[in-house]
Amino acid sequence: MMATSVDFVVMIGCVELLHFSPVEGTTVGALCGAFTSFSLGRHWVFHRADGGTAGQLFRYAMVAGPSLGLNDLGEYLLVRAGLGYVVARLIIAVTVSNLWNYPMHKFFVFRRRR
Repeated sequence: MMATSVDFVVMIGCVELLHFSPVEGTTVGALCGAFTSFSLGRHWVFHRADGGTAGQLFRYAMVAGPSLGLNDLGEYLLVRAGLGYVVARLIIAVTVSNLWNYPMHKFFVFRRRR
């Protein structure tokens, strides 16, 4: 929830205050949210995960790249279809987070060996 809040606040700030396009705002917001998510995931959510920070960071980047692409593509398509950029971002963020990010973080980035 914290990473999502950072993502949305940065995205809206970029669009409304800096006049970025919704896709550009999504990119910057998602990168800030990813940094927050990794930090929180590493230290609180998946703190019992195996491996060092460098390996987890590398795996996180492998998951975050496609996530960013999916978020940007979804934002572009939904805004182009006529949805407001915040509503489009909400739909895409929930979808990508539940179907891609969380499962990949749990089973790949911060995995625990048995």
